[in-house]
Amino acid sequence: MKIGFDNGKYIKVQSEHIQERINKFGGKLYLEFGGKLFDDYHASRVLPGFKPDSKISMLMEMKDSVEAIIAVNAGDIEKNKVRGDLGITYDMEVLRLIDSFRERGMLVESVVFTQYTSQPAAVKFEKRLEVLGIKTYKHYPIEGYPLDVKNIVSDEGYGKNEFVETGRPLIVVTAPGPGSGKMAVCLSQLYHENERGIRAGYAKFETFPVWNLAIKHPVNLAYEAATIDLADVNMIDPFHLEAYGEIAVNYNRDVEIFPVLNSMLEMILGESPYRSPTDMSVNMAGHCITDDAVVSKASRFEVIRRYFDLLKERKQGTASEDMVSRMEFLMKNAQIEPHERKVIPAVMEKAEALDLPVSGIELEDGTIITGKASALLGASSAALLNALKTIVGLDDRILLISPSILEPIQALKTENLGFKNAKLHVDEMLIALSISAQTNPTAKVAIEQLSRLRGCEMHSSVILSSVDDSILKRLGFNVTCEPAYQNNSLYQGQRKM
Repeated sequence: MKIGFDNGKYIKVQSEHIQERINKFGGKLYLEFGGKLFDDYHASRVLPGFKPDSKISMLMEMKDSVEAIIAVNAGDIEKNKVRGDLGITYDMEVLRLIDSFRERGMLVESVVFTQYTSQPAAVKFEKRLEVLGIKTYKHYPIEGYPLDVKNIVSDEGYGKNEFVETGRPLIVVTAPGPGSGKMAVCLSQLYHENERGIRAGYAKFETFPVWNLAIKHPVNLAYEAATIDLADVNMIDPFHLEAYGEIAVNYNRDVEIFPVLNSMLEMILGESPYRSPTDMSVNMAGHCITDDAVVSKASRFEVIRRYFDLLKERKQGTASEDMVSRMEFLMKNAQIEPHERKVIPAVMEKAEALDLPVSGIELEDGTIITGKASALLGASSAALLNALKTIVGLDDRILLISPSILEPIQALKTENLGFKNAKLHVDEMLIALSISAQTNPTAKVAIEQLSRLRGCEMHSSVILSSVDDSILKRLGFNVTCEPAYQNNSLYQGQRKM
């Protein structure tokens, strides 16, 4: 797909900029890492060319200087909160983050439980971490937080929190999701470091909104769409404008908390090193955009994708009418229409004509390939198979998967596993295609083209099963669906029983 972002330049200039900030504070920096440190698929969609692991690759450039602390809200552990994009609970995400750091040879030994009040699930998870050899620390609720700065920056505030001993210049504080208390962990550590006579600094790394793009730039609008549940709003940083006469984009929560944060830094360090929330940032993503038209188009598509996700979530009872209204208002102001993604009207026109579920894929050259539900395949499986045939240049009538392979799988599903639906889901179709590839050279060539579909736009006329949705996203499709089920059943399982 077309590229609009220089990933190599980003890794280089971002790591250099962070090193400059470390040096500014005399050799030790606590870096609050907002957004996703690993698997940042939002960034890779709105900045084509940005790799999902770019941030961790950047840190790898300086890994001997990096130590990671993972913050997790004990209340989120108690509530069994789930990371929506991966479908795993926050406690499991903590373990995944630790593994991801360690697989890359990076140091991570500490987990901080924030807002800790001996919640039973948090206590249980704490014991599990200790058995696994992970050090755990507790940070407690502070009365008057965040406005009572005098109490917060005292022995009765940050002073009560357990101090994490660290030994490296760059301390990355990350978390399984928002609301985990990363900033409070950084400031608590600064307080304790200062009490020990150690000079250290604080900075914030959030990719979005991009401070040196226009407030209504599609990249920044896509950030608002991604945080519609938090009601985040992009705004001009008034502190930056006053201090430097320069327009910079930030968002409401950072702007609102800056005076309080600044007061805390003044009390901890003697004086604040920052004059605006934008000052605190070390984000260099805006300097690495190489094709604004490509990035803008991708970001507009991301807003549309988020809109359809929201419509689906409203149908499933997990999104409110207010959230949908805010999204529609954003789209109206930006003049973003769903039909900009050409795959959507193409799919819906065919679904209406056939009165069947239909999925469609827009290939790199703009060709739209569709697939309909049949006795053998689900609509998404059919569309994917047809797309592979088109790339290879095969006639649609040519069979890539032999019936001798399909029929036993269907029989297994219905006769042994008790499924009513014999249609092959995407993962099942790909397994069947992989088996066919062992004896069918054409099938082998077809399955080798899967990587060419990464980044393609895809739409379904019905809500996808969680299995199909997950597999298609892993394949790299930017997939959306209409907010309608294929049938009227009350139970809509992963694979219909």
